[in-house]
Amino acid sequence: MAKGKKVTVIGTGNFGSTVAFIMAMNGTCHNVVLRGRNYDVAKGKALDMSQAANAARQHTIVKAAKSAEDMADSDVVVITAGAPRTPGMSRDDLLTKNAQIVKNYAREIKEHAPNAVVVVVSNPLDVMTYVVLKETGFPRERVLGMAGILDAARMAHFIYEKLEYGAGQIRATVMGGHGDTMVPLPKFTTVAGVPIEDLLDSEEIGDIVKKTRNGGAQIVNLLGNGSAYYAPAKSTTVMVDAILKDTNQIHSCAIMLKDDYGYSDIVSGVPVMIGAGGAEQVIMMALKPLQQRRFKDSVASVQEMVDKLYELKFFDD
Repeated sequence: MAKGKKVTVIGTGNFGSTVAFIMAMNGTCHNVVLRGRNYDVAKGKALDMSQAANAARQHTIVKAAKSAEDMADSDVVVITAGAPRTPGMSRDDLLTKNAQIVKNYAREIKEHAPNAVVVVVSNPLDVMTYVVLKETGFPRERVLGMAGILDAARMAHFIYEKLEYGAGQIRATVMGGHGDTMVPLPKFTTVAGVPIEDLLDSEEIGDIVKKTRNGGAQIVNLLGNGSAYYAPAKSTTVMVDAILKDTNQIHSCAIMLKDDYGYSDIVSGVPVMIGAGGAEQVIMMALKPLQQRRFKDSVASVQEMVDKLYELKFFDD
């Protein structure tokens, strides 16, 4: 265990609570702080998780934050706060409501955890990552959005459904924004090292790509009240572990682009090397013309939402 490491999780709903619980079970960090609107709820969940950590023979202590000051000295801050999606609601519908929530927490992080790496999970994810960057003024490598790991996990599951073998050996790759314009990359997707293009025909792969794009909406519709949180929470902790352990693992994450893949000053999902400093390097891949066009469309959809915030004079400058 990385002794003394501290992670603050903002948001105590199903998502945030599950992130904190997985962190407690992993034992990767010494302290997990839960920050939510209701202190008693946060405290109750923190007590429950700390007791679970003892059952798991882990040393992690989970505490509830009484105020923003309790996130001081955090190595990582995870933002899960925000309104959940409901059936028929797109991630775009959440834009202004969640942007204000995330903006307020970003300012708290800037003041009380100025050295933290921030992992943003609130939707619409790419735009919320942009908001945190603008409000904290942190370097781009320390503000990451969690999307690519989740989208890749969903793609891997749908590949398994088609093949009916290879569970745990499927490595999928997804780029672009988190939503309907995401860009799954079959070219960089394998089963135990075998390209899926050698295992499935183009029609089957097309069906998998479609299901991946609609993976979140499918769960929202089935639940009827709320959205997915088990897979998103596990995907988030994969990122947090990579930061705390300084593993230099490569995952697709939302990051502010700086002349990456031909774009700048907008957030989108690209493969990055994750270590103690956050996104320590952007990994460049050769995209096919169709993938380049889809990535362009994905970037444009995020830009459209960012432009809406500027039109609303959301940012102080």
